[in-house]
Amino acid sequence: MDAAFITWVPQRRAQAHRTHQQIIGERAARDHMALKPLPEPPYLVAERHLRPIGKDCLVAFGGNLYSVPARKVRPRQLVEIRATKSQVVLHSAIADSSGGTLLATHPRAIGRGVRVVDETHWDGLPTGKGRRTTTGDVLLQPRHERPLGEEAGPLQALLNRAAATRAEAPASRSAADRCRSMTS
Repeated sequence: MDAAFITWVPQRRAQAHRTHQQIIGERAARDHMALKPLPEPPYLVAERHLRPIGKDCLVAFGGNLYSVPARKVRPRQLVEIRATKSQVVLHSAIADSSGGTLLATHPRAIGRGVRVVDETHWDGLPTGKGRRTTTGDVLLQPRHERPLGEEAGPLQALLNRAAATRAEAPASRSAADRCRSMTS
C-alpha cells in the first residue's frame, strides 16, 4: 500500500483540480508558503457556564463550591464561570460601574465536595453572633425622627402598608363567657 501511495502522489499532484482547475502541486506549494507560524501563547480552552449565587455567596460548579465577594453580588444572581484545567474564574453577568465583570479567581478544586473560599469575600458581613442581620451600610433613622411622609425606600413603604392593615381586634370574651351565653 505504501509503495502504491508513493507512486500515486506525484501523478495526482500533476493533475488539475476539478473545482478550481489549478494544478494541485502548484496550489499546495503556494498555500504552504502562505501559512504563518503558530502564535506564542497557547490557545486557552475554557468551559463556560452560567450558575446562580447561593445565599452564602458560594457558586456550585463541578461538585465544588467557590466564593464570590458578598458586597458585589446578590443572592440568585447569575455568574459566568470560565473554568480551565487549573483555575475557575467567576464573572458577573452584569458589568459594574467601571465596566468590569471579574468577581473572583480560584484554583480549580481536585475531586468533589471541596469548598474553595477566600475569607476576604465575607469581610464586613454580620457574623451571626449578635442581633444584627444586615451589614449596617444604610442606617435608617428611627421613624419618630424622620420628617413626616419621608420613607426609607420601597421596602419600608411596603412594611408600613402591611402594618397599617393589621388592626387590633377588640378584646374578645373569654371562652367561659361564650359557653355561658350559649347555654342560656
